[in-house]
Amino acid sequence: MKQTKTYFTIKEMEKALFEIKKQIKKSAWIPEIILSVNRGGCVPGVYLSHMINIPHKVVDVQLRDNESVPNLMVLDSCINTLSNILIIDDINDTGATFNFIKNRINQQDLSIFFAVLIDNNSSKFKVDFRGKIIDKIKDPSWIIFPWEKN
Repeated sequence: MKQTKTYFTIKEMEKALFEIKKQIKKSAWIPEIILSVNRGGCVPGVYLSHMINIPHKVVDVQLRDNESVPNLMVLDSCINTLSNILIIDDINDTGATFNFIKNRINQQDLSIFFAVLIDNNSSKFKVDFRGKIIDKIKDPSWIIFPWEKN
């Protein structure tokens, strides 16, 4: 059976980021840095960085294809020097990437929040900020983001 595709547009991304910005503001928590997950989180991370005027860096975690070894040097550097860290990705599909990152962080005095453009309601990982909620159990469509190959 061929999997259907859903295309997520730049306009939808901007709307999702405004929603995330609103949720952050409502929480009264302010990140010191935004870490985007390479590669899907890079574009939203840069956009959000400009929207809320917070520095941005990239964490290299690509678990889906198992072709690259995660490089968490940037994350390690940030958790040693900062207290309030926002980690953003394009989608919280299964939660594997965020769980991998969270398990790497074992310091109790950190305030780390997770954000996504699209949050899969059936994911095992619960994010703090989300732009849009879906349920992959009801609609398993593959989501194509503007920065991806078709």
